[in-house]
Amino acid sequence: MASTVSTAGARVLRWFGVDDPWERPAPPVGRSDLVLAAAMAVFGLFTLELVRSVGALEEVTYPWGVQWVAVATGAALLVGRRRWPLSVASLAALHMLVVGLAMPMIMGQFTLQVIYFVAIMSGVAWARDRRWMVVVIGIIVVVMFTWIALQFAVGSAVQEILDDTDGGTRYGVIGPVPAAVLVTVLINVVYFGGALITGRNLWSGARQTAILTEQAETITTQADALRTRAVTEERLRIARELHDVVAHHVSVIGIQAAAARRVMGRDPEAAGRALEGIEGSSREAVSSMRGLLGTLREVERTRPDRAEADRAPQPTLADLPALVESFTTPTRHATFDLVESEPGAAETLPAALAHSIHRTVQEALTNVEKHSTAARVSVVLRLQTGPDGFAEVEVVDDGRPRPGTSGSGLGQLGIRERAASHRGTVEVGPRPTGGYRVRVRYPWADAAERPATDRPATDPRTPGLRSVS
Repeated sequence: MASTVSTAGARVLRWFGVDDPWERPAPPVGRSDLVLAAAMAVFGLFTLELVRSVGALEEVTYPWGVQWVAVATGAALLVGRRRWPLSVASLAALHMLVVGLAMPMIMGQFTLQVIYFVAIMSGVAWARDRRWMVVVIGIIVVVMFTWIALQFAVGSAVQEILDDTDGGTRYGVIGPVPAAVLVTVLINVVYFGGALITGRNLWSGARQTAILTEQAETITTQADALRTRAVTEERLRIARELHDVVAHHVSVIGIQAAAARRVMGRDPEAAGRALEGIEGSSREAVSSMRGLLGTLREVERTRPDRAEADRAPQPTLADLPALVESFTTPTRHATFDLVESEPGAAETLPAALAHSIHRTVQEALTNVEKHSTAARVSVVLRLQTGPDGFAEVEVVDDGRPRPGTSGSGLGQLGIRERAASHRGTVEVGPRPTGGYRVRVRYPWADAAERPATDRPATDPRTPGLRSVS
């Protein structure tokens, strides 16, 4: 039995929000509070005089001024009902008790009953400390029902009932005294219970509104953060693309220009081919720059499925042999090898990963051209499929740092950023035996993306291996 009562009490406390850490903000006394109090005072005094005119207040012995003060002070309590809810509820209960003992007819007026109801309801709805609210409102309810019980037990309430009836005459199934007691208790249960339930529902509604407001603010903040992050990542992507594209094509132009200068006098045909290479590289660089600038100016896309296609340039693994071959000069030999764990693995490599691999190789070769005296450069791409699969690209040269050259570090930063975007690992630095190595290993992403290229990636003569030299 004790356990059942304890459980029921805990449910009631939770229903009133005792364990909820949220505190309803206390608004300052506003114009609406003043208007409500003034309107109730005017309405209460007006109805008081109407009741007096009917002759229902003849038994009230207190002067008119005292009666007016009782009504006006009750209405004035509503001014602070939201700012100081529990204090107002306590004062309203005290007001009801004092006026009820001194002038029961005044206390029973409709206006004062509404005022008391609103004061108790506001105490439940606006109380910040929910535990203290339960204590204060509980005391008020207990005091009021104790007062009612004392009126029937030792007061004149029973005598008044007997005086208003024909003694013990019964008019229904229940005697007049028990019926009067039940009616009084029922009315007060509905009255105070209605105030408690309404106040609790108002508090719960405010709580839900606060939760929704907080969630909306959180969503807005997160949306702004995600938007900023997306913009930042897109800017970094474009910055890497600009660096890789410009550095690559400028390096190729430099190579071709140097070759043309060396053979211009003795081999005009070779010089012409070198100049054609310069022309092609410059056109490709301009085209790539225009594509990136178009991406920057693009405000919205008319077709979401073209989001990746609109990003230019997007090289694939099929472009790696030509890329490596373009770095071969009379003084430097560049080779490319593709090692696959199974034939056709390159065709299932996700497009985004293939693009990052291409840019990594491009940047590594560009650094060799600009900063190394290497005579041989080896590019090896290893593809291992399966649950623990990976895509590893390694660029190794046999040169030494070229005197008088220094880089900005943006190229290696771009390599590391690309690797981080795919949760890859990077090894960059000189080799103990001489030369320089750039090795990046990417975990094999979900092959559900579209293939990186539709062209054959393997040499039909040697399955699983393609070599370009």
